[in-house]
Amino acid sequence: MALRIGDIAPDFTQESTEGTISFHKWLGNSWGILFSHPRDFTPVCTTELGEVSKLKGEFDKRGVKVIGLSVDPLSDHVKWVGDIGETQGCALNFPLLADADKKVSNLYDMIHPNANDTFTVRSVFVIDPNKKVRLIITYPASTGRNFVEILRTIDSLQLTDNYKVATPVNWKDGQDVIIVPSLKDEDEIKRLFPKGYKAVKPYLRITPQPNK
Repeated sequence: MALRIGDIAPDFTQESTEGTISFHKWLGNSWGILFSHPRDFTPVCTTELGEVSKLKGEFDKRGVKVIGLSVDPLSDHVKWVGDIGETQGCALNFPLLADADKKVSNLYDMIHPNANDTFTVRSVFVIDPNKKVRLIITYPASTGRNFVEILRTIDSLQLTDNYKVATPVNWKDGQDVIIVPSLKDEDEIKRLFPKGYKAVKPYLRITPQPNK
């Protein structure tokens, strides 16, 4: 069965460009992003891995570990790393899993046969410190991902884990948020949101981001 939000991310042990990785142990108490790319030595994948390398500081700030995957062998990964650094202006700085046996790809349902029965699609799994899958995004091979958007979703997940809020459409860190509809007690609302709120509708209450 396909993974769903709220499921425990399957554990595995697999070779990578940074040695053997036991996934849950590697994650430790961090958030994580596991993402697949269809093939090594392909143009879109090269740009994506370069971009993730450039954004490593942003992932680090949020306590997020990043790990990539394709069904190519480790020897191909090692050869391709040089191309990424040469063409993208940033050396690869996170591990790539070599999934030639498709063990991880099958665990995470990354191969969609009606698109391609051999290579992975562009899957993204955001996993929290409890090893739960919190977000799943799937792109076709032809469309490169927006990793700034993935950072935005992590900001939302981490914020809403700690405060009784949700984030509205196109929200970015620092902007107003929405008080969850399940919160009814006015005294509790005043305590949790001392900056106040605007009730557009009884179920739509806008408040400044509480941790800013």
